[in-house]
Amino acid sequence: MTSSATRAVPRPATAGGAVGVARPVPRPARGPGVPPPAAGETGNLLVGDRRIRRHRLRSDESAGNGLLVGIMFWAMLATSVAVWIFDTAPGSLATPADQIVAAGRVTGMVGGFLLLAQVVFASRLAWLEEAVGGHELMRWHRGIGTSLLVMLVAHGALITYGYGLRAQLPLLGQARAFLAVPDLLNATVATGILVLIGLLAVRGIRKRIRYELWHTLHLGTYGVLILSYGHQFTMGANLTDGFGYWYWTALYAVAVSALLWGRVIDPVWFNLRHRLTVGEVVVESPAAFSLYLTGRELDRLPAKAGQYFRWRFLTADGWWQSHPFSLSAAPNGRWLRLTISAVGDHTRSLRDLTPGTRVLADGPNGVFTADRRIRNKALLIAVGSGISPVRALLEDVPADTVLVYRARTESDLALRREVEALAARRGIRVVYVLGQRDDRGPRELATPDGLERLVPDIGDRDVYLCGPRGFVGDTVDNLRRLGVPRRQIHLDPFEL
Repeated sequence: MTSSATRAVPRPATAGGAVGVARPVPRPARGPGVPPPAAGETGNLLVGDRRIRRHRLRSDESAGNGLLVGIMFWAMLATSVAVWIFDTAPGSLATPADQIVAAGRVTGMVGGFLLLAQVVFASRLAWLEEAVGGHELMRWHRGIGTSLLVMLVAHGALITYGYGLRAQLPLLGQARAFLAVPDLLNATVATGILVLIGLLAVRGIRKRIRYELWHTLHLGTYGVLILSYGHQFTMGANLTDGFGYWYWTALYAVAVSALLWGRVIDPVWFNLRHRLTVGEVVVESPAAFSLYLTGRELDRLPAKAGQYFRWRFLTADGWWQSHPFSLSAAPNGRWLRLTISAVGDHTRSLRDLTPGTRVLADGPNGVFTADRRIRNKALLIAVGSGISPVRALLEDVPADTVLVYRARTESDLALRREVEALAARRGIRVVYVLGQRDDRGPRELATPDGLERLVPDIGDRDVYLCGPRGFVGDTVDNLRRLGVPRRQIHLDPFEL
């Protein structure tokens, strides 16, 4: 079949059971910035003679990488506390004041280590995400964040109270004395920044904050790292010399190096090498559109179907914003594609991008990929704009995959023709679940029994989920009730 031909594709059954008629899949128009499709493509869809990549399933050795990282974390945390244990002389904890100060020092060491761990986990090192898994890394990040806040607040309170007892000063008097020392004032400001970030991370507050503001505030963590550095080494009783000094210096060096590599060096090298630009904007549905990006040496791009980048479009009013979007087609060496739902000011402005607009990218990120499977069959569940990475995954998942695509109306089914063409070619069953939340189809999809009716062998499949956080969380709970192991559930987190 040549690129200019069309073919009839049978429309899969919808959630209500109605079967559509076959219809041709026309080749969409293409702008001058995007290379024409090669032989074997139908429009923007790579089919025909394109070889679908077959991934080796994730091995037990690879799955154990997360355990290894966890062991290293706890061993390094234990070593951090051991610095205090082996540097504390017997009999030095004789008074209540000494014991309170000692507790303050231990909580400070634990909090300092957790802060450095947070920086490493948020550094976007590709190998770390590959080893641990994106969702697991996000879970660690959130859990450590709570413990970090508690430890640092406890450290400040215990040290202030303990030294006040020693000097027979009231709590506020000792606090004023500490704030007169520049390094301790910086540490107090650092703790205040962390408390602010922690409060803004509360889900009810976080949902009301624009992504750009949240991202900017999160950069405050790096300010905390700088502000807290001084007093640890100038006033920390166990870190001024010897093993403690060199061990903690090494921890800081690792954290800063990871941050520079993941956030600065690697992205700069990527963009100098590939020099991405907008090639074309294509409307996919009333609420969604696709951006085709071209560049240099895209055949050497280290990306997989299902991964995402953080994109910065260099326009006069949007150059300062960086947003995560998944690839909606597997990388093919000639162009990249993003399919975006216009739901906010920034995403709506992207519909007006002109060919030739420069694009900066940071990535690829994510382990929402076919090579993370541990079973021979898969279930893909996409809601709304969640179809983007799922559409790309359709090129890599095995035959006998089931796709459940949830949308409000038929007109909201972005990329439908491509999905149906891939499904027909590869033996994938597609189920559309249409309607409002309280309609029958969506209600059944939100229950364990409804999921099991749609996919009776769901326990024998890897499940890939992409959609709104609330839906994803509820669906994970339902999958667990059905006995689907957690390691068979793959999510698509964007936050780090």
